[in-house]
Amino acid sequence: MADGDESSLTLDPTMPAPGRLETVGPLIRRRVAPNGGPFTATGTCTYVIGTDQVAVIDPGPDDPAHIDALLSDLTGERIAAVVVTHTHRDHSPGARLLAARTGAPIVGCGPHRAARALAENEVPLLDASADRAHAPDRVLTEGDVVSGPGWTLVALETPGHTMNHLAFALPETQALFSGDHVMAWSTTIVAPPDGAMQAYMASLEKLRGRDERIYWPGHGGPVREPARFLRGLACHRRQREAAIRARLTRGDTGIAHIVAAIYQGLDPRLRGAAALSVFAHLEDLVDRGLVASDGAPRLDGTYRPA
Repeated sequence: MADGDESSLTLDPTMPAPGRLETVGPLIRRRVAPNGGPFTATGTCTYVIGTDQVAVIDPGPDDPAHIDALLSDLTGERIAAVVVTHTHRDHSPGARLLAARTGAPIVGCGPHRAARALAENEVPLLDASADRAHAPDRVLTEGDVVSGPGWTLVALETPGHTMNHLAFALPETQALFSGDHVMAWSTTIVAPPDGAMQAYMASLEKLRGRDERIYWPGHGGPVREPARFLRGLACHRRQREAAIRARLTRGDTGIAHIVAAIYQGLDPRLRGAAALSVFAHLEDLVDRGLVASDGAPRLDGTYRPA
């Protein structure tokens, strides 16, 4: 899920088309679900790993037609595992449809959980996007493996976008399935209380220590130079943090004013996501003692330099 915050970051606009299964790399095929929109690009990327005995990563939304098409694509092959990166409704509900049709176990991220408890009278604005019915057969944690003939998926804990977010390395091809943590078409939304900026930045740093050559994200095309792109993402987030602090110094006290000042020209449909991204930065800044707030940080709270 994107937040539209790309003003200082060079992104790849290449977009895969929904409606067909295509081979995109060694051991990797992709079908894009038909759920395109401002937060999902052309749709959720469902990946098939291996041949004959395969894993399916992120079967997407509750869309029987997408699952029907995927099963038709895989006629004669056996699905050994249904793998889920995180519990947003554009990624995980399709796993239950696919498991019911094939008997394959659902593995990967655990049930949906928030980064923190709700503040008094706080309403989580992205609550409708959370798939709280997700109940995997096997929860994977750091280093756990799912494998089949000629392929291995290794789980990496990458919290931030959601706190249960996992990425999956495919060492046979030096590829990483990055879910919504790193995408080439847009920056990732980090929305409290479900997500947390501090965790997101730590997960970025974790990936910067790895050597995968290509990332296959949950939306949009591949990240072809991960090391360079991760540096850009981290720099972009630091610049956004600096811009927020500058607006506070100039007298802005509320998130709406900050968004209006630093997201000029933003698609109006993404304004709410931008506000949540600013909120995530402010929550982190308050936690680090760099910004003060009137009580616990809130989307409608008042902020000032510490």
